[in-house]
Amino acid sequence: MLQPHFDPVEIGPSEDGSQLRILWKDGVASLFVPRYLRLLCPCAGCVDEMTGIRTLLADNVDESVYPTAIHYVGRYAIQPVWSDGHSTGIFTFEYLRELWDTEST
Repeated sequence: MLQPHFDPVEIGPSEDGSQLRILWKDGVASLFVPRYLRLLCPCAGCVDEMTGIRTLLADNVDESVYPTAIHYVGRYAIQPVWSDGHSTGIFTFEYLRELWDTEST
């Protein structure tokens, strides 16, 4: 079972539709700009598996990129399908919460 701070209660667009909003079981609400998440995609096409060095260049990601769909992966992650055609990144709930906790401190 996920710890409460890694357990989302609700995932969807923000009120104005410009961000991804995640409400966590511990009451924290995270808001992510789509391009920010696209740039932090953890897949092997965006990060070298051997070195951990990010290979995705920010210049190659359009400012207006957005998810056209979000698929759940089991009970531990989401997999966005991006408007630029990228769809192989799996964002674990733990990874998303750690991104939020790091950025909001």
